[in-house]
Amino acid sequence: MAHLIEQMAYVGATPWHGLGNQLTQQQPIEVWQRDAGMDWEILESPVHFKSDAIGHLGTIHSYPEQKVLYRSDSKAPLSVVSQRYHTVQPREVLEFYRDLTEVSGYELETAGVLKGGRKFWALARTGQGTPLKGNDQVNGYLLLATSCDGTLATTATPTTVRVVCNNTLTIALDGTSRAIKVPHSTRFDLQLVKKQLGIAVSQWDEFMYRMRTLAERKVKSKEALSFITTVLGDSSPTSQQSKAVPNIRAMQKVESLYQGHGRGSQLDSARGTAWGLLNAVTEFVDHERRARSNEYRMDSAWFGQGAQIKQRALDAALRLVA
Repeated sequence: MAHLIEQMAYVGATPWHGLGNQLTQQQPIEVWQRDAGMDWEILESPVHFKSDAIGHLGTIHSYPEQKVLYRSDSKAPLSVVSQRYHTVQPREVLEFYRDLTEVSGYELETAGVLKGGRKFWALARTGQGTPLKGNDQVNGYLLLATSCDGTLATTATPTTVRVVCNNTLTIALDGTSRAIKVPHSTRFDLQLVKKQLGIAVSQWDEFMYRMRTLAERKVKSKEALSFITTVLGDSSPTSQQSKAVPNIRAMQKVESLYQGHGRGSQLDSARGTAWGLLNAVTEFVDHERRARSNEYRMDSAWFGQGAQIKQRALDAALRLVA
């Protein structure tokens, strides 16, 4: 089976998804571009098609409303999009961090390419960090990701990583993600996005104050069961047994992680608290949830159904302290 990840690089400890090639710290953007597999460009070509084919003969026509995107290195096709589609190049994702790493104290930790080049990202630590009780350290990160197949707008997302277990969580307040999204119908202006992100990053203290309240909120057994059911239960009226069984397994796994089998679940911040419940879900999504491979699990945890599950868990946890 072909891997979703074309190539990836990281510094420091092995990242939570366990994938990639290790770099030494403080590498320039150009080294990241090479070792993360982002040293190619997205090229464009008009769409042509053949009609009235007899054998190998036929009339070639053009379709001016669409264009093909393909890789400059391998010439592999990436997608067919409208003429109004604005591409973001892999190097632009890394260039976004150049002044942040050189001037603002950010440090790139992972970058790479998914789905053969259809999706690519970089993740940098912001330098922000907050310990919860029991020395439960949570650090701030900024994730920038985009696609060239229409599946993901160019998205800058303030993110947290819980050090003890490498659980990731998008920063969201009042049910709203602090992500900045630029649709591909609009040109990506990295300076404008950085200005908008300044507000989101400044909300770190408010978000971590909410996380502290979760660590103080003791949870009763019935509340824990209700939380897990709300986040993972299949409430659709047409749910069949084949669909319900995996949900039951997921719920049992999350409960086990919460009850002491999860990484960091015995810390004072997590044992019997709403924070512990939230992290049982994030650990399940990031590390335990069934997937064809770690690559598929990572893609889901950041951009797909896994990310949606984590958002539901955060919303449900915050309701416990509302």
